[in-house]
Amino acid sequence: MDTLSYKTISANKATVQKEWVLVDAEGATLGRLASKVAKILRGKYKPSYTPHVDCGDNVIVINAEKVHLSGNKWNSKEYIRHTGYPGGQRTAKVIDVREKHPERLVERAVKGMLPKNKLGAELFRNLKVYAGTEHPHQGQNPRSINLEDYK
Repeated sequence: MDTLSYKTISANKATVQKEWVLVDAEGATLGRLASKVAKILRGKYKPSYTPHVDCGDNVIVINAEKVHLSGNKWNSKEYIRHTGYPGGQRTAKVIDVREKHPERLVERAVKGMLPKNKLGAELFRNLKVYAGTEHPHQGQNPRSINLEDYK
């Protein structure tokens, strides 16, 4: 006899309800925007959240060039990378990255807040970032959301 009147239901790839979400980054602080976008990508706002499954939504971020950084980070914050060769450490200031590729600021901030495994790489593919207001995903009928509603 089964004594439990309920069962824990775990989501899988077939039962996940994914949708497209549009986020406007104009006037948002970079870290706060990135943490909320990462939670939406992960699916943590859904009641059917399962840690080992991609149950999050596809997120489109527009106006990436209009994000803000607090304090003196525009001049002092640097991104460090390594080419793989001896003496190949390279740095780039945030202000220079913003001028050349403003969408990389948001992408890098969100990627750092996702899991560092295969699931994190799969979740990162669900993020689309654009510098301006135009994006090629009108066919998916994205639902525009206000990040102030997410805590």
